[in-house]
Amino acid sequence: MRALLTCTINGVEHTVSIDGRETLLELLRDRLGLTGTKEGCSNGNCGTCTVLFAGQPVNACLLLAQEAPGHDILTIEGLTGHDGRLHAIQQALVDYGATQCGFCTPGIVLSAKALLERTSDPSQEDIRHAIAGNICRCTGYGKIVEAIAAAGRALRT
Repeated sequence: MRALLTCTINGVEHTVSIDGRETLLELLRDRLGLTGTKEGCSNGNCGTCTVLFAGQPVNACLLLAQEAPGHDILTIEGLTGHDGRLHAIQQALVDYGATQCGFCTPGIVLSAKALLERTSDPSQEDIRHAIAGNICRCTGYGKIVEAIAAAGRALRT
């Protein structure tokens, strides 16, 4: 059975017809073309589909699209400024060489954003805890942690 859904994603209101079994990930990628949110494991273990749901990092593969109304959803596409400039977290990841293939990067960036909104000067332990649900298979997490700490410093100034 299909239902009409209205939700706000990246500050834009969308109205779409959904199947009751459709996940938020399917809505984002397949219906709205927001392909920055990646599908990895489809069971909530890898974090590649992390989005901010009412400011909290969630795995879009685990939420049904029908849960979206009434909540602001932010994907990686909504993080870049209107002028095309990267967010401080994205720029720090570039500056610190903290990415390789980039598949995990959108989820890590959004998890880091949620952390830095809660804590302006997180410890390395805080950062590691915040991104614990985001698996990177290419690299160690040292440069990622350093980059997030640097982004925190940049956002404070």
